[in-house]
Amino acid sequence: MRNEKSRALFERAQALMPGGVNSPVRAFKAVGGTPFFVARGEGCYLWDVDGNRFVDFVCSWGPLILGHAHPEVVAAVKEAVERGTTYGAPTELEVVLAEKIQQAFPSMEMLRLVNSGTEATMSAIRAARGYTGRKKIVKFEGCYHGHADYLLVKAGSGAATFGIPDSAGIPEGTAQDTIVLPYNDIKAFKETMEAMGEEIAAVIVEPIAGNMGVVLPKPEFLSALRQQTEKHGVVLIFDEVITGFRVAYGGAQALYGIKPDMTCLGKIVGGGFPLAAYGGRKEIMQTVAPLGPVYQAGTLSGNPVAVTAGLKTIEILERDNPYPEIERRTKQLTQVISEAAREAGVPVQINQIASMFTVFFTDQPVVDYASARRSDTQRYAHFFHALLERGVYFPPSQFEATFLSTAHDDEALSFAQEAIRLAMKAIA
Repeated sequence: MRNEKSRALFERAQALMPGGVNSPVRAFKAVGGTPFFVARGEGCYLWDVDGNRFVDFVCSWGPLILGHAHPEVVAAVKEAVERGTTYGAPTELEVVLAEKIQQAFPSMEMLRLVNSGTEATMSAIRAARGYTGRKKIVKFEGCYHGHADYLLVKAGSGAATFGIPDSAGIPEGTAQDTIVLPYNDIKAFKETMEAMGEEIAAVIVEPIAGNMGVVLPKPEFLSALRQQTEKHGVVLIFDEVITGFRVAYGGAQALYGIKPDMTCLGKIVGGGFPLAAYGGRKEIMQTVAPLGPVYQAGTLSGNPVAVTAGLKTIEILERDNPYPEIERRTKQLTQVISEAAREAGVPVQINQIASMFTVFFTDQPVVDYASARRSDTQRYAHFFHALLERGVYFPPSQFEATFLSTAHDDEALSFAQEAIRLAMKAIA
């Protein structure tokens, strides 16, 4: 695997950007080595500046459910660009996309388009606080909801711990109203709600966790969240930035039959462009300016190029319903990984749902952040590089989700499966 050009670019980048990257995980720090610099993507493949080709199972961290440079999306975007890139004024496309989102997510009675998942989650929480008049929020350990100050917190000891900042530059007072609980711990959640439910504005959760690796909700966990938040008048927010249009057309809430008060969407909803959305019950969203006192704005919100890409992606998903086939292929791949690990004597746990999964290098089930962190990250790093050298790109971190797209065909999967078998033998 050649990497002379990537190495040279990384050296230049490190003099200009923190860590040489514009988002931390891209630096490959968790797995060591030098990141490759992408030249182009097509279908399920990436090519780097040194000419190496990789079967891509990162898919830009989830948005590219149709693969890179899908012809219909590219054609629609080209037409949109020719009409102008941004107006700072409403367009018909925004209305059409909002209608499509609402049809797929009926719980979003009203919604607002923004530019990123971070914007969506921080805006949803602001609206929940404005609506309830309360300050405190509950999040779950291992769930990432963007980099707003009060969401970058970790749990201390005990079942319910007020958050302390998980990043420098965040005053402790900013996070003091954030309560962090273990994911999937129904008992701890109920106890917290009984003790301080009347002070809590919102509970925000990834209904299927994807930011500590893929961790599925235990039976009744999401139901308990819904029951307890209704009991105490707390706004339940589903962060479906990853799972929206990924695990099902209507996201995890359609899959599990749970209706949240608010939903945050991102990634797929932008079709590969910066676009996100938040929305929910009408009475909550009516607190948002200009209707109400909760302020939120954005110059590029509803950008016509991003809206076009998102709308075309959603139209294709609705038209083709690729979910059964892409899930079948994902299960086929994870079965091969399990068999290869077993033959090599390497202990793994694979959490999979729909077209997303994580290979955890541990012999214990992974049900929360604590069990995820018991994984052998060094072995994962060896696995990552063994795959990369063989032309397969998995996430450069143990604690991220792996994705398939509709572009991952039999040829690509066959190539990847052989690389996986060889990689498992190499790290045994």
